Amino acid sequence: MAGVFDPNVHIRCITIVGLGGTGAQVARIVGRIAYDMQRRQLHAPQIVLIDPDQVEESNIGRQLFAPADIGHYKAEIVGQRLNRALGLDVRWITESVDAVRHFDRYGNVVISCVDNHLARCQLHDVEGVLIGAGNHVESGQVCIGNTADRALVEQHLEGQHGKYPYLPKEGLLFPQLLEPEPTADPSLEPATDVSCADLVVQGLQHLLVNDFMACAVGQYVYRLLHRQPIVSFVTYLSTEDLVMRSVGICRDELSAYMRTMPSS
Repeated sequence: MAGVFDPNVHIRCITIVGLGGTGAQVARIVGRIAYDMQRRQLHAPQIVLIDPDQVEESNIGRQLFAPADIGHYKAEIVGQRLNRALGLDVRWITESVDAVRHFDRYGNVVISCVDNHLARCQLHDVEGVLIGAGNHVESGQVCIGNTADRALVEQHLEGQHGKYPYLPKEGLLFPQLLEPEPTADPSLEPATDVSCADLVVQGLQHLLVNDFMACAVGQYVYRLLHRQPIVSFVTYLSTEDLVMRSVGICRDELSAYMRTMPSS
């Protein structure tokens, strides 16, 4: 029987980092959740968007941007649209994410929709709950956790009366996400200049994989904000066979992942 994630945190702010294919869709969903909470007179957290990138032509039709947005900051465009459409107070930061400058010490839910290891390393160090979304050509995974301390995870493998106060962040589950992209020629820089949008244009990434990812992220956020039970710590998705599979929170599953984690 799966346990329940209980981070015991009062959520003050939800920060979405990366407003590309997945992040823009996530922002739309989180904005709708916040609007619905306000409509029902529930406390809705502050929403902050972080992305230093500007809209390019290859983003049109995939990342909620229009031709008139080209050259403008993605975070600003998405934030302004949510504010106008839903009457929200979304804020945005148009610079690279910084774990120290951009986050308060407590009350954070951070959603990682980035595609580079440097940003992931910054988010790995932020205090709070981290929801990490990473996709491939036709599949991806969404992880939820609140600690980068392997020993802390090991101490709480049994949970406490069915509740788990600590779950591993995505960098513990998949440490390769915190490493530079490998290259065939070690003398060359990692091949990070091909964006997800370019991959879609080239037919190398499914057009809808980001939408699948955003829905899974949105469900974790919804359950967190409404204090509903969260009984999984990673969800795998595939657009090829329309499958979504979640891994339950329990000693056996966590132990299996722990065996694949490098020792500190």
